[in-house]
Order: sequence, then structure tokens, then C-alpha cells
Amino acid sequence: MNMTNISTQKYNVIGIMSGTSLDGVDLAFCRFSFENDMWNFEIVCAETISYSEFWKHSLLGLEDTDALTFQQAHLDYGLYLGGLVSDFIIKNSIKVDFVSSHGHTIFHQPEKKLTVQIGAGNAIAAKCKLPVVCDFRSLDVALGGQGAPLVPIGDKLLFSEYDYCLNLGGFANVSYEYKDQRIAFDICPVNIVMNAICEKLGKPYDDGGALAKDGLASRYLLNELNELAFYKKTLNTPKSLGKEWVVKNIDPLLDCYELAEEDLLRTFCEHIAFQIGRALKDKPKGKLLITGGGAYNHFLIDCIKQQTGHQIIIPDKKILEFKEALIFAFLGVLRMRNEVNCLASVTGAQNDNCGGAVYYMS
Repeated sequence: MNMTNISTQKYNVIGIMSGTSLDGVDLAFCRFSFENDMWNFEIVCAETISYSEFWKHSLLGLEDTDALTFQQAHLDYGLYLGGLVSDFIIKNSIKVDFVSSHGHTIFHQPEKKLTVQIGAGNAIAAKCKLPVVCDFRSLDVALGGQGAPLVPIGDKLLFSEYDYCLNLGGFANVSYEYKDQRIAFDICPVNIVMNAICEKLGKPYDDGGALAKDGLASRYLLNELNELAFYKKTLNTPKSLGKEWVVKNIDPLLDCYELAEEDLLRTFCEHIAFQIGRALKDKPKGKLLITGGGAYNHFLIDCIKQQTGHQIIIPDKKILEFKEALIFAFLGVLRMRNEVNCLASVTGAQNDNCGGAVYYMS
């Protein structure tokens, strides 16, 4: 590893992120520097690699397979990620200190002290011949935390000019300062549900929200969605969502209503906007940064605008699409420095911690 960069507090890192919406693998080559007690960053180049039908099918059903199939997929997916990193480095002619990988979440049940992100770090390292930081969530879960969300430490240290940071990915989550500490929590599902509905129409996603805009909202379904027990939990407290919760609580509700896909999309957009508005209700007005794939859904953004009085800011494309990959690269930097990269005020763990397994190459 290039320890010269570590000692001078400059880092060249590839962040890898795969979200629950299965849009693909995000790769972001990021430069970080720490000067005058402040972090500076740049996303030099970034790319999303869409999943093949093989990987999409494999990842969608992996939680229902046997242990041997799961472990083989964990290894194979790590080799796959390592290959993507190698190709990305060659394509962009870049020099990298290390790789920081979120992996892909298969199980997330923090109440059982269980969270699993596949993509074996040893396999990534062996394939791309670079040090790898991975498995960021499990230490926090072992300490009694939710293991999520992890992005808020990056929001705090890299995006402090914004009052609120809202990500619209597989799930919506928000992060902000409250009484001198960082608060963050998952709000509701977004693309994990919306994209699944679109796939029934043969589309990967609702481009610009055009399908939802043409639909009619079901007030009965909307009311049932908004009455789910998760939304009754106290705001400003650690709470996170996973695919299992969607399968148990959202999918059966949607199936109960014989609605056209456009109507389901319209209803769910209004549900998302309502829950976001509720999460930010009574908060001081300020700058609301929105990132993630959902920010491209113009109809959804319009719905959110109707539910909140905050100044909504949509950043440039690199930040919009690759903010999570950027922050996971940053979490790797903090791990390599043995500094806190997971906040107990966000996850509910016993204490702040420095999560992540590290695989070094000699």
C-alpha cells in the first residue's frame, strides 16, 4: 500500500456501492485530503455498471437459497467486484491506494444482531491486487446498533453546508444536526418498490416519473401504507429498513389492490412524499440536499416539494448519482486512519465505532 499518501493525509480511493434497488454497481474514484482540520474531496471519475440478468436474478433470490449456494455467491460476487475494479482502473488510467466496498445487502435484521453484505473482501483484494476495506455494518450491529445508515458521518464531514441530506435510493433516509449531534434514520422504501412495479411493465424504472404522473392515487391504499407500524416509531431515533420489511409489509398491501401499475406508482409516490414531509415536519427551514436515483423522478420531487417548505437542492450529476459510493470510499479512509466512521447517535449502538474489515496486499 502507498503509505506515503496515508502519512501526508491524501488518499486515492475507489468506493463501491450496490443498493437494494439493483440499479447496478456504482464505482467512484475519489481523492480526499485533510487540511486545516477540514476534509476536501473530488470525484475524479465514476461509473454505474448495470447488472446482467444473471446477477440480478441471483441477488434477488439469494436469501432463499441454501448455505452452500449463499457462500459461493458471496465469493463469486467478490471476484466479480474485483474484476470491475481492475477494468475501471485500466479504463481510466488511475493509481489507487485502496478499495472501499459496501457490498450488496442480502440480510438486514439488526434486532437479531444480523446484517450481511455479500462480496467477499478477500476475493476483491485477490482479484484487483489492492487493499480492500469492507463489512462496515457488522461491528455496529454487534454493539446493539442498527448498522445503518452509515452515510451520515460523510454528510457531517463532507456536506456540512447543507442543513438536511436526503437520499432517495432503494430507501429514503435523511441526516441532519440536532442538539449538537448527528441524527439520521430510514424514512420509507423508494426505488426498491417503485422499480419492482415498473418491471411488471417491462421497464427498469419510471423515467422522470411519467408513469406515476399519469396514474390515479388510491386513497384507501395510501391510508393503509401510511398507517404501517414502522411509521409510528418516534422520529429522530435510530431505525432502519431492509428488503425483508418490504416483503412482509409492503408487497402484500400492493397485491391486495387490483390497481394498474401507473396507479400503484402514483400512490407510492404520494406515500413517499408524505413520509418525507412528516419526517421533516416542524424542523427549521433550511437547505435540503437530495441525491440518489429517485432525484431523477421529477414527479416524485414535485410531490416532495408540496410536502415540505425547505429549499430543495439537486446537485450536479456526479454527486447526485455517486454520493453514496463517495461516502463509502470516505468510510474506508476513516477506517484506515482508525477514526470513528459510525455514529451511535445515528444507529443506537453502545458507542461510536470504527467499522470495517481490512484485507491488505503485501
